[in-house]
Amino acid sequence: MKDFIAPPQMPLRPPDQVMRLNRMGSMFPMRLSFLRSLMRRLAAENVTVTRPVWEMDAEGFGHAVYCVTLGGHVYSLVAISTDLPPELRTDRVIATAWDSAYVLYDGVPDAENIARIVASAPKQEAARFTERDLVLSRANKSVRLFDHVVQALRAGHQPDVEMLRAVGYLMRTTAVYGNGKFGIADRALIADRPGLQGPFAAEMLTVWLIRHFTHELVEHVGRGRLDPTLKRYLGIGNSTGLGMAPFLVNHPVLLNNWMLVRETALARVRAIATLTAAEQTRLHSLVARSAVHLGEWNVPDPAHQSRIEALRVEWGVFCETLDFSGPYPLDAAMKAADNHTTDLQELLVALCIEPFGALVDGLAECMGDPFDAFCPPLRDVAAVRDAIDGHFQWALTPDYEAQEGCAQFWYVSEAKQEPRLGLRFEEDGADLESPLDIGRRIKALSTALDGASGSVVDFLSDHPEHAMAVSRVALGARYPYGEIQDNLIAQTCLPIDMLRCKLSFFGASKFDPKSDRWTRITLCQGAPLADDLQDGVDDWWLPVFAP
Repeated sequence: MKDFIAPPQMPLRPPDQVMRLNRMGSMFPMRLSFLRSLMRRLAAENVTVTRPVWEMDAEGFGHAVYCVTLGGHVYSLVAISTDLPPELRTDRVIATAWDSAYVLYDGVPDAENIARIVASAPKQEAARFTERDLVLSRANKSVRLFDHVVQALRAGHQPDVEMLRAVGYLMRTTAVYGNGKFGIADRALIADRPGLQGPFAAEMLTVWLIRHFTHELVEHVGRGRLDPTLKRYLGIGNSTGLGMAPFLVNHPVLLNNWMLVRETALARVRAIATLTAAEQTRLHSLVARSAVHLGEWNVPDPAHQSRIEALRVEWGVFCETLDFSGPYPLDAAMKAADNHTTDLQELLVALCIEPFGALVDGLAECMGDPFDAFCPPLRDVAAVRDAIDGHFQWALTPDYEAQEGCAQFWYVSEAKQEPRLGLRFEEDGADLESPLDIGRRIKALSTALDGASGSVVDFLSDHPEHAMAVSRVALGARYPYGEIQDNLIAQTCLPIDMLRCKLSFFGASKFDPKSDRWTRITLCQGAPLADDLQDGVDDWWLPVFAP
């Protein structure tokens, strides 16, 4: 076996630049996002989707089963469509009924298991599931677009292009649960399976199959066929709230690996000395596509719409000066963006990485965390102090005693067992605070270390309340991109930034924030359809509508 020789790369952007909330809240999907990586795997294996069960009435209520073989294993999506009264349709977590519900099943379910899932899945949290159930999800229709498409197909013509462009999906999921939730299979049961090793691969497979189901459902009810170009533009929506944000804090090694892979990919392409004429043409075409994508991205919220419009203008002006013909052109482009907004900088990061799959795609294999959050313990108190000085200066700066420095607190809702964010000086519940205040804990540890010496074990015997902070300091010394370098309980903390970061790694686009605590997004827009999934079909970054 030949020794691996790493490609040349520029220095990585430092964690104190990358791991800030405002930058994380500016991230865009890229070719190493989980959905893109999964699509390449499906294409490489020439996966086909079969539909052994279709029990739907004329109005689209009933159930269906879709099967795929990936990595030598068969997985089945059981989809249930129900007649939901309009007054019960809501994306809020308090909902107890949805237009549709789904289970990704391990294998091909027999009639008994189909009946069990059909009875259980619509109940979601109120039901319990088995170790053969890998992913649980539910979705609501975009009623306006769904009904419009049905009416158009029944009338013998295709739906309105502008309406498709404005919405972009027929249904949006309000949860995609994995990893043991409500009794479904633990992640460990499938983590080593070919095709599902990557983070959230089973969830992304579920989303792609749900999208396929929504296409077939609207065609069934409309009694017609959508034009494939229109169909490809129809993704699957998603409505996501605070429940997603603490994941990044609770999984520092995963966060480090995701960010490290992204930064390494950027460092590799920045080290490309010259570009071929074809590569330059490709980049310029992506520049133009991204401008069109920004033009198609509109949201109701005035503040966020203003931000999008500002980026459109800034991107247009910036791209007029882009020249990919000189030496180290991508490094030069990134340096030219230094004085621009983080929105522009992070869009440019995704664009620079996009054309160079041969150079960066292998990095996707490094985004998991097969060993969990473990690293060698720090040898003594002096080593802990050195690690804080070297990696956690950001945690020592805020005044956590000031009201604005601790204005919010994280907790878990008793009713829904979901993370929530409370206002410390206006609401009850701070006594149930979740330990997401990493910066405050590390600053308290730093204070307690004054004058201390000896072993970490002896220190923690006297100060057990600092055990978590010590473990985070040890992890931080080994995983430099593992901590969000901001005060997560400050008055200025906006959870939407954490949501956008995580969702960008899923492959989300068209972020549509409804507040600073929840957002709608689009997944799979432009992704290959089940019948055009083939090796090499991987050109759908920031998709644009092209009928």
